[in-house]
Amino acid sequence: MKRIMKLFAESSLIIAIIYLLPLQSFAENVKSDKLTLGECYRLALKQSETIAIDSELVREAEARFTQALGTLLPQVSFAWSQTNLDSERAFSSYNHNGSFESKFVFKQTLFSGFKELAGMAGSSLEQKQRISEKKRAEELLFVDVADAFYLLLEQQEDLKTIGMIHKALSDRASELKKREGVGRSRHSELVSTESQFYNIEAEIQLVKSQELVAKELVAFLIGKEPGVLFDEEDTPNSLAPESFYTANVGLRADVKAYDFATGVAQKEAYIAKTALLPVVTLEGNYYERRNTTPLDVNWSTILKVNVPIFEGTTTYGNIKQANAKSREAELTYKRAKRLAIQNVHDSYVKAYSAILMSKAMEKALKSAELNYSLQKDDYKNNLVSNLDVLTAIQNFGNTRRNYMHTLYEKKRMYWQLEAAAGNIK
Repeated sequence: MKRIMKLFAESSLIIAIIYLLPLQSFAENVKSDKLTLGECYRLALKQSETIAIDSELVREAEARFTQALGTLLPQVSFAWSQTNLDSERAFSSYNHNGSFESKFVFKQTLFSGFKELAGMAGSSLEQKQRISEKKRAEELLFVDVADAFYLLLEQQEDLKTIGMIHKALSDRASELKKREGVGRSRHSELVSTESQFYNIEAEIQLVKSQELVAKELVAFLIGKEPGVLFDEEDTPNSLAPESFYTANVGLRADVKAYDFATGVAQKEAYIAKTALLPVVTLEGNYYERRNTTPLDVNWSTILKVNVPIFEGTTTYGNIKQANAKSREAELTYKRAKRLAIQNVHDSYVKAYSAILMSKAMEKALKSAELNYSLQKDDYKNNLVSNLDVLTAIQNFGNTRRNYMHTLYEKKRMYWQLEAAAGNIK
């Protein structure tokens, strides 16, 4: 008997597991259908051509660094040559086919003003510049995604609010018809309610079109239909002092990119000046086969020193142009830093104002909802008119729509502030 009970318990457990597995899979699929802000952002990163272009620019900078590194390394090549001369001596018994030689050639630059090192340093800075530009593009993309994400949620909430007003007016019209039938309400009250009812129906169509536009914007950014959105981001109801957001503005990705660009321009200015310096190169030849004199030579070396004396004004013009670009890059960096501080300040003011408005509208919504409830009760007791109830319905609807607008505006402004401060991770 115990054995039978044990087998029954094990069988029941297996059946329960088999039954629960599809339910778990179904729950995961339902959950996966809801897109959060973070998931939308990750999809947008894959979809954005701007981010892909910036990634290619980073690879270009990496390639230029590799090219600059190659100038420091020796160059090795194999050379073969044959010379035929229109001379009887060229076709002697010893050298009947003219002269020829095959050799390995080794070249190494010994000194060129250290422009190779400057080129490597400049390429490294350019690589960092492109990486910073890509990071800033990702931050701005997040702002675009957040704006579209909360705009769609706002339109959906707006549609819900209008639906609530639509239902309230419909219930109101039904009640007035009953009251009119027993002589407790005038027909004009019913007509006034129906007028607002049809206006709301027209408003519903307008908001639906706005919701469709917002949905298309989200779909464009993430590359798929957004489906159901789920807001899991809890934005704060207060902000730290403005100095907290401006403290590290110099570390913002675009500001750092301008800083690196200044370094690149300075290295290019140094490289331009090296054109005034001598160039020393060493070339070595290892002869694999030759028939020219002297025959007992297996290798040779050539030391070259090239000293520029006069090349017109080309070199000085290049130096002057490079210096001007260096100063221009430095000024651009300073301007970018000041604009970043101004951007943080403007974003802080907007976010702070949005938080205050959201708090005020939350209180207004509670009052409007309470007022609507009281007006309905008073109307049943013949203490107020139908116009008072309609006004309360309209006030409640407008207040709720304004509250939802300020709520999502607060979220948008908060993320814009975070992006302005360079805090988007």
